[in-house]
Amino acid sequence: MAAEDAKSVLFVCLGNICRSPIAEAVFRKLVTEGNIENKWVIDSGAVSNWNVGRAPDARALSCLRNHAIQTGHKARQVTKDDFLTFDYMLCMDESNLRDLKRKSNSVQNCKSQIELLGSYDPQKQLIIEDPYYGTDEDFETVYQQCLRCCKAFLEKPH
Repeated sequence: MAAEDAKSVLFVCLGNICRSPIAEAVFRKLVTEGNIENKWVIDSGAVSNWNVGRAPDARALSCLRNHAIQTGHKARQVTKDDFLTFDYMLCMDESNLRDLKRKSNSVQNCKSQIELLGSYDPQKQLIIEDPYYGTDEDFETVYQQCLRCCKAFLEKPH
């Protein structure tokens, strides 16, 4: 499959240091294990500009390491170009969804399908809550939700 035939997904949360980098890393691992890396362009971003250039939260990195996943991601804000280039924007909560849909309205020829990542959860946990003010267990909950949702998303026809 040629690179131009690849599908693309951007995982989005508020600051791009907790939920979306976890989702990005989980999805990247799944496509690597499935030997389909050449079929996907994968990234993550934030609706805010608060953490641009920062590494993911130390608790997010620790959680990923506990599951043998590495990431070198640096936080970035979603750009207008993202709406033109990514097939899917999968976000974590209603606030992210509202922000992305509002931003997409100002982009001509928006090609991104904007959805909640949780809409793919077989356990029907629609919202992936921000663990930033929580505990290590909250980060583990985010990881498990992202794993279930990413597997289900990957299994659907694209």
